[in-house]
Formats: sequence, C-alpha cells, structure tokens
Amino acid sequence: MTITTLERLVTATTAELRGPGYGILDEARRVPAVQAEHDRIAANLQALNAIEMRPVAAVTGGAATLRIAAWNAERCKYHEASVVLLRQVDADVVLLSEMDIGMARSGNVHTVRLLADALGMGYVFGTEFVELGLGDTRERVWHAGQTNAVGLHGNAILSRLPFRDVAVIRLDEGGRWFAGAEVGQRRLGGRMAIAARVVGAAGELLAVSVHLESNTDAADRAAQVRRLLAAVEDMALGVPVVIGGDLNTNALPVGPAGAELPLEAVEEAEPLFAEMRAAGFAWETCNTRHVSLRTRPDGTPEAPFTRLDWLFCRGVAVADPATVPAVDAAGNAISDHDLVVADVRPRQG
Repeated sequence: MTITTLERLVTATTAELRGPGYGILDEARRVPAVQAEHDRIAANLQALNAIEMRPVAAVTGGAATLRIAAWNAERCKYHEASVVLLRQVDADVVLLSEMDIGMARSGNVHTVRLLADALGMGYVFGTEFVELGLGDTRERVWHAGQTNAVGLHGNAILSRLPFRDVAVIRLDEGGRWFAGAEVGQRRLGGRMAIAARVVGAAGELLAVSVHLESNTDAADRAAQVRRLLAAVEDMALGVPVVIGGDLNTNALPVGPAGAELPLEAVEEAEPLFAEMRAAGFAWETCNTRHVSLRTRPDGTPEAPFTRLDWLFCRGVAVADPATVPAVDAAGNAISDHDLVVADVRPRQG
C-alpha cells in the first residue's frame, strides 16, 4: 500500500530510532521539492513512523501532586546548564520540544537521552523533522563543513513515572518544510505532538508535548489544535490531561523580556484558545501572563516578545504556575524560550 502522507497517529515503539542514512538523505536533497517526492521518501523512514521509548529505571515520583514543566529547549545545545535548570525546577514530567538527535549544531549527541540519564528519568521521543541540512541560517554559518551524524529533531516527554499508551500525533500532512522550503533548510516531516499516559499515586494522567507551526497564521494554528484535540479525545478516555509546549501564539500582545502581558482577549487574537476552552481545557490557572521569549547570546531575537509557551489542563487542580528564565549561572540564555511549569493534582472521579 502506498502512503501518500504521514500517518496521523504513530504508536509503534522502538528502543532506538534509526537515521535515514546518507543515500536517502542525498536522494531527498536531489529530488524536486514537491509534495509527492516528500511523501514517497518520508513514508519509508523508520524515524518518522516510530517512537523511541526508554522507561524509567526506578520510579521516584510517588506524590499525588505532580509538577509538570514544558520547555522549548532550542536544540538543547547547552547540556550542563539545561540539567541544572531542570534540577532546580524539579518536575516529575517534562514536556520538551526542539530536541536534537545527532545534529552538528548540538554536538552530534542524543540530547534527549543525555538529559534523561542526568535526571534519572525515562523518556519518549518522536521525530518532527528529519533534517536534510545543518539548520537555520545562523546554524549553517556556524557549522559550515560539518555533518549531521543522524539528523533527527522533535519532541520528547521525560518522566519519573512509568509510561503507557504512547503516540505521535501529526498536526499537518507533512512536507511544508520540503516542498518550496527555504534553500538549505529542507526537511522531511511535519509538526507534531507526542502523548503518553503516566501512572502516579493519584492515578493516570495523559501528558502531551506539542509544537505548532511557526511559519503560519492564527487560523492554521487553530486547525492544528483541532487535529490535536481529536486525537487526545481518543486517547484520554476520561483521564486528566495536561497539554504543554510551544504553540507559536505570535498574534498575542508583545512586551519586553520578562514583562507581564494584557491577555484578556486571547481567544480573539488566537482562536486556538477557543478550541481548547470548548474541549474543557483551562489555561488561566495554569500559566502566568509573562513573556516566554528572550534574547540569545548572539543578540537574536530582539524584543518586543510575546508568550508562545503554554500549559493547558483538564481534570486537574492546579497550583503555583511559573515562568522560569532559561538562563545559565551567568545569566546567559540557554534557549530563546523560557520554561513554564505548574503543580497539578488529578481530580478523582
């Protein structure tokens, strides 16, 4: 059977995702940048059609209240500082986006596995993109002449608790960054979320790490959320749900780094909030109003900023939401996104 687009729901798991190999990468770079060629190559790549999963070795989260964090780690290039930040936050479940496996820009390492090992957590990882190049314009300059060892980029969930029922949820048909993409940043794949049930003292919780498209508009983001919620409903089956990640809500008000924003009219600016509300998800109690972006050491991006990073909660009591600066001990940014976190207690019944 020929698959013409990426499967919307991926549930196959493996202990280790395989890279596509140089022959396939060279072919993907040579063929015309059209949807049909993207679909033909992507359909046969294990990295886009399976989930890498490693359960936690020893369960350490036994409390009824769970701390949930979401962070766009921007390739997770600063391993030691990232470990320090996450140890300080002390989350039971971490929803990560923009994680690399075998990319020159992040040291050609498995950033998810290294982070999980350092924190004593299990993980699941789903590939958003198989990268055909070295990255964005800055990264292509910084790493010119280098080679990606594997070339995977995607979302992950780290957990102190056991996983079950994991899935990658595809939020578009794939190929947007291949067909007609910027020369040098062609990619196979598309935006996605990764979901997993985690089992704790208060029962089960469906945790979802999501990354919406950056190069689009508010209406398309809302369409991606509708697709996400349809899959979440099929998976949740009555259990509490926390969705978190980078939703690229760039139509919201802006301000300087660290500022609180006027967010009374979010549903009008970004209809995805109305989609979430209609599905029973709250965000007011799960988030602060602070900007969640900051300037990197190279001076980009520049203010003003908005809040792109969110937690959405259903079926839980929420306390102590915070927006945590993603900086090292010297105050330098280790990502252009701050981390968001809250404590949740699943409601019984």
